[in-house]
Amino acid sequence: MENFNHIFESVKKASKIIANLSEAQRNDVLLALASEIDRNHEYLIEANEFDLHKLDPQNPLYDRLKLTSQRLDDIAASLRAISKLKSPLGEIMEQRTLPNGIELKKVRVPFGVIGIVYEARPNVTFDVFALCFKTGNAAVLKGGHDAENSNKAIISIIHKTLKDFGIPVNCCVLLPSTHESTTALLNAVGKIDLCIPRGGKNLINYVRENAKVPVIETGAGVVHTYFDKAGDLEIGKKVIQNGKTRRVSVCNALDSLLIHSERLQDLPDLVKPLENKKVELFADERAFEKLMGNYPDFLLKKARKEDCDREWMDHKMGIYTVNSLQDAILHIDRHGSGHSESIITEDEKSAEVFCREVDAACVYVNLPTSFSDGGEFGLGAEIGISTQKLGPRGPMGLAEITTYRYVLSGHGQIRQ
Repeated sequence: MENFNHIFESVKKASKIIANLSEAQRNDVLLALASEIDRNHEYLIEANEFDLHKLDPQNPLYDRLKLTSQRLDDIAASLRAISKLKSPLGEIMEQRTLPNGIELKKVRVPFGVIGIVYEARPNVTFDVFALCFKTGNAAVLKGGHDAENSNKAIISIIHKTLKDFGIPVNCCVLLPSTHESTTALLNAVGKIDLCIPRGGKNLINYVRENAKVPVIETGAGVVHTYFDKAGDLEIGKKVIQNGKTRRVSVCNALDSLLIHSERLQDLPDLVKPLENKKVELFADERAFEKLMGNYPDFLLKKARKEDCDREWMDHKMGIYTVNSLQDAILHIDRHGSGHSESIITEDEKSAEVFCREVDAACVYVNLPTSFSDGGEFGLGAEIGISTQKLGPRGPMGLAEITTYRYVLSGHGQIRQ
């Protein structure tokens, strides 16, 4: 543990240095890193292939782990987009003069050192560095064993870029992919200012239950789409297909379809586009009866009780019949995770009630939950999607990984 303390102390020192860089300096580093990615496709993909060989290609996590030239182009484009965003640092959130003449300002500042515990998504390494660096935060990264080679290759490119600019490489550190590393990070009181877990339910629960440092929960999503009595069939087909099959292993992917009982006759048409992607459907009794003979038998199963709470992260989806909008909201209250929820309806009143009463970070009307993403929200990228209510909520971009301080100026006033 002593060795980890030395690492954390070096990161803390580096955080003081990068907090004093100008916005132009930070942007130059991000642009240079994007160019390094362009030049190192072969190196990064080769390292990624070592990781991919350890994972079954049929495993949905395989897609999350995989790096391709197109994905690397997208990552480089994201870094360039982040470099063009205005930094929130120094933003005056509030300014006023107190009755005694003291000038009070509420100013955005970096957290200091942000620790990230994440699973098999090497793109997170780039995203976290870029967002933290742009906001003057140092980063301690603890990736999963599945992406170990990919993450090491990525961090080597980040460190090369930092060295080229004479910036301490310890402003972004990758810890070994061991349980000991996680334990050390979660217990680094006074050295880690904030910890953000990115991954499945088990990872997030472990971090929340064992951390002694402040934590923002992100990622785990049991996501629903409700097809209302007044839903448009063609919109429903598109929204459900995109929400479920765009990328099944990500946290905004659709897990459960709720359908109004008066629209059960439309269920076979609603889910027909899912056949081509071989999506397994786990349907309740009424939905199962309607789908029998109208959906491939080998892809149709009866829903089990525990399926209501399942984040599938696979080509699988639950289907549940409800008798009203309020039944749908109650189902989401019981089984949702506060991530993303959608309603398909042409009834404005139903949409209004759904948006007001559903408890989630992101709520959609006639749209797929696949839009829950920092890039889609115009944030450049995200450090995670917060599902909690205290502090940031939803996709966390630049502003969400800053804190603030009060700055007061006067001319010798004293308190009576």
